[in-house]
Amino acid sequence: MSTVNFSVPEDVKQVFNETFQGQNKSAIIAELMLEAVERAQSRQRSRAACLNILERRKHAPTITEEEFRAAREAGRE
Repeated sequence: MSTVNFSVPEDVKQVFNETFQGQNKSAIIAELMLEAVERAQSRQRSRAACLNILERRKHAPTITEEEFRAAREAGRE
């Protein structure tokens, strides 16, 4: 297993230690790190999906407002 060293504000350390008293803090930190990685990866996938949609919209056929209204009216019949 690897060791990771980082600094946190004293108040964060204190509340963390109080909240997770008697628990395996290394396991908790590892779980929190994995959750942070998953959130970051999810944001990256969402961003990529949005960019993909925007790129595809550039090449999508366009219609006039009249064509749109006609299609909507046709769909109501």
